[in-house]
Amino acid sequence: MTDKDKHQLSLGFGSAPEGEPPPVEELTTSDGEELTWVCHPAKRNRLVTGAVVLLIAAIVVSVYFLTYSALFTVLSFLIMTGSLAAFFFPTRYHLTESEIIVKTTTQKLHKTWSQYRTYYPDKNGVLLSPFARPSRLENFRGLYLRYDANREEVVTFVKRRIGQETSTKDEEA
Repeated sequence: MTDKDKHQLSLGFGSAPEGEPPPVEELTTSDGEELTWVCHPAKRNRLVTGAVVLLIAAIVVSVYFLTYSALFTVLSFLIMTGSLAAFFFPTRYHLTESEIIVKTTTQKLHKTWSQYRTYYPDKNGVLLSPFARPSRLENFRGLYLRYDANREEVVTFVKRRIGQETSTKDEEA
């Protein structure tokens, strides 16, 4: 097993600095470019958002009438809303020369560009993959950056950092 293969299997634990990185708003780099955007799918399509809210309401009401339990009703609401958090709540992306920062409502991810070897753009975003060739583990170990009407900027920025693209059928869409 070569050093390159070992790096490919690394999840990047222990590669972060000791202290916590500064918040996205305070990050500045004098030697490179940055790209920052917020993606909020619920605001983008109000009709779909309304349909999802109605579906959640129907499920919560059904749970109540099936169980007559306030606890299960509240639990079903929390589970449904939590599972759709990426849709309902905004996600902030900040790309710099050296790292990728993704901030959601519950977590903040800091990844370095060196962790990713290929990328797969599609109509909704770009998947950054730690593998040199397509793998079934990409969806679990990769990072998906969702577009917000800035597809070309994101793909161009990622291409400059990673350089090796693997085409997909969805890219033409």
